[in-house]
Amino acid sequence: MTSQDLAAEQITIRRARIGDAASIAGVRIDSWRASYRGLVPDSYLDSLQPEQSVKLWQQVLGASSDAACTYVAEADGEIIGFASGMTLADSRFGCDAELTAICVLPDEQRRGLGKKLLANVAATLIGAGATGLMAWVLAKNEGAREFFGALGAEQLYEQTFTWDDGSEIDEVGFVWRQIKA
Repeated sequence: MTSQDLAAEQITIRRARIGDAASIAGVRIDSWRASYRGLVPDSYLDSLQPEQSVKLWQQVLGASSDAACTYVAEADGEIIGFASGMTLADSRFGCDAELTAICVLPDEQRRGLGKKLLANVAATLIGAGATGLMAWVLAKNEGAREFFGALGAEQLYEQTFTWDDGSEIDEVGFVWRQIKA
């Protein structure tokens, strides 16, 4: 067994709890700063502070159900990644659920954690009645595009949105028309 196999065995995927809000906020910030530098305004990335999103994550996690769920990847008691998803009241692009976030710490990426987190979110959403899942990624985020493509998602839609500072950023919608856990 390699050291990477041993490390993989020590990782736990579990449902997030309200007490995880600060760790999730920290993982999001570290992941965004590593993945989105040069893709979104640096001033935004530099201004991110965990305290700003802890309350939001506490609300999200407090309202968690099968229709809105968050899972974390934990190693040695530390959260190293998370994924969130929810069912949609109105279908979009033939999908009735959306992956709203998936973030893994930069040093932990490309080890299969994102796939495991996504599988747990998908299974929970299927349990809530979802059949199709969509996810949005920044058009220039090649890593995310490769990740979703490798997992069988179909690139369906591209749109431009305006960032807080007025800059325009393109994003791509990926869909799984029939989600599987």
